[in-house]
Amino acid sequence: MSKSSNDSLTRIAASSYLNTAPLIWSFLYGSKQGTVELSTHKSPSRCAEMLGTGEVDAALVPVIEYQRLTDVAIVPDVCVGSRAAVRSVVIASKQNNLKKIKRVALDDSSRTSVALIKIIFREFLGFEPEWQVAPPDLRTMLEHNDAALIIGDPAMKIPRDKFRVFDLATLWHDFTGLGFVFAMWMTGRNSAEQVRTIDFIAARDEGLAHLDDIATSNADQTLSAEEIRDYLTRNIAFQMDDDMMKGLQLYFDLAHKHVLVDLSKTLELMRD
Repeated sequence: MSKSSNDSLTRIAASSYLNTAPLIWSFLYGSKQGTVELSTHKSPSRCAEMLGTGEVDAALVPVIEYQRLTDVAIVPDVCVGSRAAVRSVVIASKQNNLKKIKRVALDDSSRTSVALIKIIFREFLGFEPEWQVAPPDLRTMLEHNDAALIIGDPAMKIPRDKFRVFDLATLWHDFTGLGFVFAMWMTGRNSAEQVRTIDFIAARDEGLAHLDDIATSNADQTLSAEEIRDYLTRNIAFQMDDDMMKGLQLYFDLAHKHVLVDLSKTLELMRD
């Protein structure tokens, strides 16, 4: 029996970055269109807020928020991650050497990546620069800082001939040998029964089957359809593997070690 109004639909939220497109295409244009109430055009941090306040029943949330939100469970197997280079989470700098960086502006739309960059400096590089939280405008961020953390589509459009760009997933892999998970679908425990009826895996697979459509519709003067398709197939991983799971657990442990989260909760996955 179909739902009679939007009030009865499960409410979900996701950012509108390119790397979420295959996960939400089915809800927007495919076989699952009209089965949920989907909010997009939100930053990842805003999606976490919406889940935390109960504005939505499930959201594609920065993974660090699993350690900060109460009473949430993770939808298994579906993620936004990278096994090596991600391209869309980067440090753009005037310096060629990370060890010479003194001040870093942090993209205020990010949470997982802000914790990750602090872990990289503290744990692996052995020092900590000054931090300044700022809106994701590279020109403004670099006026008083010698590096900037930029995430999402803007990171892919940074001119590589004008800035030294360090890929955070590559740095993580270089230091740990592991993949990295940036975001996963999460649900509040009170909404778990309702959210369990949504097949996020099937939605992902349908989106991946339409990568050509996604690439063509999102192409512009900066990123061609071919570049977008390459990014979504080579750089982004939408399914967990063992290295990414190990990487996620290590990330949580290091976030706790460096007092970026109060706890290091064991992953609780929503089960059928």
